[in-house]
Amino acid sequence: MSEEIKNMFADISGNYDYMNNVISLGNHHLWRKKLVKISGAEEGQSVLDCASGTGDLAIEFKKAVGTEGKVLATDFCFDMLEYLPPKAKKKGYDIDIEIADAMNLEYEDDSFDYAGISFGIRNVDNPDIALKEMARVVKPGGKVMILETGKPKGAFKYLYNFYNRRIFPLLGSIIAKKKDAYTYLPNSIDKFPYAEEFVKLMKDTGKYIDVKYYPQFFGVSYIYEGTVK
Repeated sequence: MSEEIKNMFADISGNYDYMNNVISLGNHHLWRKKLVKISGAEEGQSVLDCASGTGDLAIEFKKAVGTEGKVLATDFCFDMLEYLPPKAKKKGYDIDIEIADAMNLEYEDDSFDYAGISFGIRNVDNPDIALKEMARVVKPGGKVMILETGKPKGAFKYLYNFYNRRIFPLLGSIIAKKKDAYTYLPNSIDKFPYAEEFVKLMKDTGKYIDVKYYPQFFGVSYIYEGTVK
């Protein structure tokens, strides 16, 4: 991943959790919970969380796999990742963290039952490579679970577009004092494939037996479930 993107996330790391709650109206927690439920993760299984950020998805997976299971949270930006251990411990969980790039995972083939990434795949330089890498480190029959932004359809899309292009950067400027970052993020949403287009991207890697998607909140975000060959 680029140094520019890494530095951007380092700059907003201190306000990242608060801004996520404000911008998504708290819904991002519900979406992560649903992702883990769809995954079918069970006690004792192992999970690699890529682009983990401050660790919300890693924590949800840890709830599912329990004390006998393993969750390894990774990110290429340590400034984000360092918020995870204290947040996890407040909830009674112990989660390992490592610096890692989703496009170059230094783990052996078939190492995990699941790999996950939430609101991170659109920020990698080459999503195709990241999708292949996540599939590589997951055991055959395991799953790669992805939560990413989308675009709503129908009348709601006009309100969403206004919020995304006008309110989103304004909130970033006022609350986080980082207008550039919160201008980049909605712009990246506009450019990124979603729904059937993203499913095609996953299938075209040749690494997945089956791919399903589940729209959330009128299509504001999508959960993708890819079963690994």
